[in-house]
Amino acid sequence: MTTTEPTTTTVWRSIPERIRERAERDGDRVCMREKRFGIWQTITWGEYWENVRLVAHALAGLGVEPGDRVAIHSENRPEWLYADVGSVAIRAISVGLYSTNPPAEVAHILRDSGARVLIAEDQEQVDKALAVLDRCPELEWIVYIEPRGVREYDNPKLIQWSDFIERGREHAAAHPHLLDEAADAATPDDVATLIYTSGTTGPPKGAMLTVRNISFATDVLVLGGGLYDPPPNESDVTLSYLPLCHVVERAATIWVNAGAGTTVHFAESIDTVQANLREVQPTLFFAVPRIWEKIHAGVQIKMSAASPLKRLAYRAAMGLATKIGDELVRSEGNHTVKTRVMYAFGYPLLFRALRDRIGLRKVRAAGSGAAPIAPEVLKFFFGLGIVIREAYGMTENSAVSTGNRQGRVKLGTVGEPHPGTELRLAEGTNEILPRHAGNFIGYWNKPDKTAQVLDADGWLHTGDVGEWGAGPP
Repeated sequence: MTTTEPTTTTVWRSIPERIRERAERDGDRVCMREKRFGIWQTITWGEYWENVRLVAHALAGLGVEPGDRVAIHSENRPEWLYADVGSVAIRAISVGLYSTNPPAEVAHILRDSGARVLIAEDQEQVDKALAVLDRCPELEWIVYIEPRGVREYDNPKLIQWSDFIERGREHAAAHPHLLDEAADAATPDDVATLIYTSGTTGPPKGAMLTVRNISFATDVLVLGGGLYDPPPNESDVTLSYLPLCHVVERAATIWVNAGAGTTVHFAESIDTVQANLREVQPTLFFAVPRIWEKIHAGVQIKMSAASPLKRLAYRAAMGLATKIGDELVRSEGNHTVKTRVMYAFGYPLLFRALRDRIGLRKVRAAGSGAAPIAPEVLKFFFGLGIVIREAYGMTENSAVSTGNRQGRVKLGTVGEPHPGTELRLAEGTNEILPRHAGNFIGYWNKPDKTAQVLDADGWLHTGDVGEWGAGPP
């Protein structure tokens, strides 16, 4: 069974192109913030593009050419974006590593991808690279962002970020038309990034996503009623905290930001997400189930230790929230007269304070994916007025397949196919098979593995089993 017709659009726009246009049109507007010395520092679209431009020239100055791989080993921070987008701007290929990757996995990814340059965040990541350098013969340069503990290292392959950027300025002065020439030569079939799988069934494989794949995914998420509905826009605020080498965070932090003009805030670390949420109060928030469950559990634990009066007030308010949640589940996420009256009563008494405390007071659209989430957790947030919409996607199809739509949220389901997506279930096995312009072109240097998941007709064999129809109430 096929649910929607494939898209016939031939329009594609790269992420560097989108960012450059925003910088030229609205260069003084803030596009991201990071916390330094306890204060949120702003970065404008003009500054974003300027850093991308300098990184692109710096990479070219190190000898990076179209098709070469540039690895990034860092926590979420602006430099991650500069390196990723700067690589694509000269038609090179970015390769992300998890900051938690041990040396053996670092060696595998660097060697498998054949990365010529590594952007490493700090001494910890530099040490991992140096420990496996003899196993990575194609790695020529290691650019380190944080100099503490590294500046005294004596290795000719090491370059400090500030010196790297200065090389970019010098190269830009000598080759002022480089990025224009690269943009003119670019094609939608250029590989933009390798996103390595988790490696649960073998060594991690590099999924090749092209400019066309990313352009399709960006348009679905920004314009096509994907995860966020109404679509994201320039007034929206997000928090970047999941690893940027994962396709979901790449989509939320880089692709949607470039496509919709949202303002990204970088969490200080995964351990400070709750505190950063309270400070930032995002309007859009996507989380994997364990994050939603952690927030839910945190509320329960804190209230169990509260005073008797506060516990009594909480139980009363949550009794009301339970009724609201049950009603919203029945109405597929649509507020009814009954829920509006109950919510109007409960909001000033507890819901506002609780949503503010967990950092979700301003959230207008929330999503969950990557794994099933417990219905009771969803109902808890529904009751607070936060309707979480589950979605389904994977690295190999640029993170987009299906999603629950506003007003048609069915608990226990992953929603409907996105626009431009064909979806069918394999006869006999019910394996989920999506086909759209976001389907990857294969695994890096692994045609045999590619053939196992991407057939000749373009259907992606996900390995997941599904069924049509509504989920449980």
